[in-house]
Amino acid sequence: MLALIAFVFIAAQEPAKPADLSVIEARLGPCAADFTVTGADGKPVYAATIHVRIRYGFLSLKRMDLEVGTNSDGRARIDTLPASARRLVYDITKDDKKASVEQNLATTCRGTHNVSLK
Repeated sequence: MLALIAFVFIAAQEPAKPADLSVIEARLGPCAADFTVTGADGKPVYAATIHVRIRYGFLSLKRMDLEVGTNSDGRARIDTLPASARRLVYDITKDDKKASVEQNLATTCRGTHNVSLK
């Protein structure tokens, strides 16, 4: 009985696990973009949509549209982006709030973007 009480006490003291990171993979290369989306009040925005259109291949004829939603911490990642793609423009939306972020993969292969929706 004492062991059970000790177990419950220890389990209650463990820190909460962070929410799983929302990730989508393009499977085209080594680059990535990490996002942290907050509202005008500075709080994380859950289920904000991040959209990007990637043009790649010979003469950039191939296209791929990717979308990922943010987790409860307002975080998301788009992974395995092509290093040879043109400049990418990410559109972040939640309800009627919008923002855009650019990333040049030739100069910034692993980008970190802090976005405030207003």
